[in-house]
Amino acid sequence: MKTSTVLIVDDSRVSRMLTRQHIQVRHADWIVEEAANGEEAIAKATELQPDLVLLDVNIPGMGGVEAAAALRTMLPQCHISLLTANVQAATRQRAEQIGVGFMEKPITAERIAQLIAPLEA
Repeated sequence: MKTSTVLIVDDSRVSRMLTRQHIQVRHADWIVEEAANGEEAIAKATELQPDLVLLDVNIPGMGGVEAAAALRTMLPQCHISLLTANVQAATRQRAEQIGVGFMEKPITAERIAQLIAPLEA
C-alpha cells in the first residue's frame, strides 16, 4: 500500500491534532500536514499534492467551502471532504455541487476511518 498524504485544514489546533492522531494510529507512515485557514490550505496543497484534504467549513479568511471548490479544480483526483459541527442543508448541498464529501463533527475514530477508506483500497 502506498504512503498517502493528508492535509488537515482547521483553525482549531486541538481539532487538527485529534484528526492527525486518528489517522496516524491507523497509518503511522502517512504524511499528515496541517493548515489553519483556506489560503494556507491552497498554498500547502499546491506544494504537497495531497491524496486527501479534510476541511473545516468555518475557518478564517477563505472559508472551507470556497477553499474546497478551489482545491477541487486544482486537484481533480484528490479526495476532499468538508467537516462541520454546523450541519446545514445548504452546506451539504453545496458540497455535492462542487463534488466533495461532507462529514459531521465531532471527529471520531470511526468518522476518520470512513474518510480515509478510499485511500486504503
